[in-house]
Amino acid sequence: MADQTIYRASTTAPVNIAVIKYWGKRDAKLNLPTNSSLSVTLSQADLCTTTTASCSASYTTADSLLLNSAPQTLETPRTQACLKALRSQRAALEEANSNLPKLSTFPLRIVSVNNFPTAAGLASSAAGFAALIRAIANLYELPANPSDLSIIARQGSGSACRSLFGGYVAWQAGEKADGSDSLAVEVAPASHWPEMRAVILVASALKKDVGSTEGMQLTVKTSTLFPLRANTIVPQRMEEMKKAIASKNFEDFARITMQDSNGFHATCLDTYPPTFYMNDTSRAAVRAVEAINRAAGKDVAAYTFDAGPNAVIYYLAENEGLVAGLFKSFLSHIDGWQVRRGQAIQASSATPLDESIASTLKEGISRVILTGVGEGPQKIDHHLVSETGEAITS
Repeated sequence: MADQTIYRASTTAPVNIAVIKYWGKRDAKLNLPTNSSLSVTLSQADLCTTTTASCSASYTTADSLLLNSAPQTLETPRTQACLKALRSQRAALEEANSNLPKLSTFPLRIVSVNNFPTAAGLASSAAGFAALIRAIANLYELPANPSDLSIIARQGSGSACRSLFGGYVAWQAGEKADGSDSLAVEVAPASHWPEMRAVILVASALKKDVGSTEGMQLTVKTSTLFPLRANTIVPQRMEEMKKAIASKNFEDFARITMQDSNGFHATCLDTYPPTFYMNDTSRAAVRAVEAINRAAGKDVAAYTFDAGPNAVIYYLAENEGLVAGLFKSFLSHIDGWQVRRGQAIQASSATPLDESIASTLKEGISRVILTGVGEGPQKIDHHLVSETGEAITS
């Protein structure tokens, strides 16, 4: 009798927010970046994707993916490249050990859930692909370490390779044409600098007008600023940022983070036609951070913006009142100010803030997310596919 077992493996995977941005590809098919990047992995208690990968000879349909209860295609070239690589590694194990079930030949049934808006500048594809790759690797019992898996994840979503690690993570651009040296490595674990916090001001939960892939291709093609950024500025900042993290120097961390965010968006504006990811609400958040830092007499907060309008503002736990407290003073009506780590954020109006800035943020922010540095993917026993192979969506 044919094997009718439902094989399952589940994992969570985190969002990461880059402080040195990835933008541009030197090889679109392999998803190879034009420059290295560096990110902070955020706590999965606040932002994560949960994914169950299952397979069985009893599945009569082709590979399938259910994301947030909605069917998604797995037929894109990027996703197929990932699945092919994972199946190839599993097939090699099966060839070496004839006693292993032939999981590589079974259809996959994947169910995934995000606890944050998808396609709104919150790195949903990074967490999603990292969870998908890690869950299938666990399902197939592959021996790959996170850096090895990051090479596969990168082909699905570039920044996904960084979400296979916790803490502070670098994606090395690499130089080889086949992409074998374009992978993620841990710069420092979360335990090295656990005081890092972030408040995310969600300015829009709508899908972006110009997607990241389209935007970066246009930038590489038309921006006159981009070559200087990719070839000279980013390599210098990568080394400076690694030193700032190693020494836990927040002022350097903040300065580099804000400069790189500004530089990245400058290349988007220099693109022809220009690409606008920030909006009036985003710019108001920048001014609020500048006011906080002026009042403190040093950089205690650092803004950064990915390809979207949402502001991610880093700070240290000791300055939570100065930073998150200021935003709560005029955004207390917004969802997200729940008690965290046993303590509620106290509103603070100690920093003078122009009323027009506060008013713009009041009108433009729809949600607040409080988070901090966190760990990488976690294997879990709670499955989103039942023992009979049915999706569990509630």
